[in-house]
Amino acid sequence: MTMKTSLLSPTILLFSAVAAFQTQTLVSAQPAAESAAPARRPQFAAPVRSPEVLADRRVTFRLRAPKAAEVAVAGQWTNGRAAMVKDTNGVWSVTAGPIDPGVFEYSFQVDGMSMIDPGNPAIKPMREPRTSILHLPGDPPLVHDFQDVPHGVVHQHSYRSKSLARVRNLAIYTPPGYDRQPEARFPLLYLQHGAGDNEATWTVHGKAHWILDNLIAQGRAKPMVVVMMDGHASTTGGMGGFQNNTSLFERDLLEDVMPFVETNYRVKADAESRGIVGLSMGGGQSLTIGLNHLDRFAWVGGFSSAVPSRETIRGVLNDTAGANAKLKLLWIGCGKSDFLLKRNEDFVATLKEKNVRHEWRQTDGAHSWPVWRAYLAEFAPLLFR
Repeated sequence: MTMKTSLLSPTILLFSAVAAFQTQTLVSAQPAAESAAPARRPQFAAPVRSPEVLADRRVTFRLRAPKAAEVAVAGQWTNGRAAMVKDTNGVWSVTAGPIDPGVFEYSFQVDGMSMIDPGNPAIKPMREPRTSILHLPGDPPLVHDFQDVPHGVVHQHSYRSKSLARVRNLAIYTPPGYDRQPEARFPLLYLQHGAGDNEATWTVHGKAHWILDNLIAQGRAKPMVVVMMDGHASTTGGMGGFQNNTSLFERDLLEDVMPFVETNYRVKADAESRGIVGLSMGGGQSLTIGLNHLDRFAWVGGFSSAVPSRETIRGVLNDTAGANAKLKLLWIGCGKSDFLLKRNEDFVATLKEKNVRHEWRQTDGAHSWPVWRAYLAEFAPLLFR
């Protein structure tokens, strides 16, 4: 910097000094009345606390929306919709409950638009996020609650899918003690989400990692590695994209993800040590792929599944003896209030007609995550025995 200044001519230096002086003089010569008003700092409203869980498990929800005409909260708990009232500061609020322990989705409905709770950082992972999460732990803790037991690790990966020609994401759970057993190999479960969700939903909202931690600590489930993929393999919108989604997902699973997992994680690579299960769309994917690849998956399940057609699993139906010899478990569950119940009942009837060995669980509940968390807690202890 000194060298550059020394090269300036005296004339340039003099001009610079004079210009600076003139500028200062002009500013100081302005009348006080004409001086620019001092810049006003922006005013920030105090953060709104929402949700606020009270000691009796009542919950207060709040939203700052001074120009809204009508606001309500809509949640999965009993009597989950409630109108909110606006105060003089433009903050809408309502206190709901008491609410039973559990993990619930909820949203605010503002003048007919559904939105997340901006005061709550817990958001359900989705392709189009629109619901927040309310988690009320039980006392004693429920199977999906965080408990003081050894915990596994959830790893996040991005990988290039050669079969789909793009970068995709997946999550992998390793059980407690995985890193302390460098010679051990573990059984492997592929666990799939439903339509609209993604590879993070089973842990962030489904609490699959805590369910497994707790079951393993109780000796009820075998330590296992769990892979959770993005189930949306098709980039085509509409029904056409949905129809070919399973076949594209299958290619990505078999050609890219399975080699990736078996290269980077210590997992057993035989069919008797590998399972696949999912919910809704992911249940359809799991039943389709699992039953058509019994050389790779001996443990197959579906929760509230968009079940495959008879034609899709004709290989199993035409060779019942062969299928039964390879299958360790075929597990199907659906809630009595689920809109997919009839399809699941028809699917199970087909299995019975063809004498395909399976377990069928019809339970209370609708097409919702409280049902699927319970199913995972029931399904996992049956695996790899």
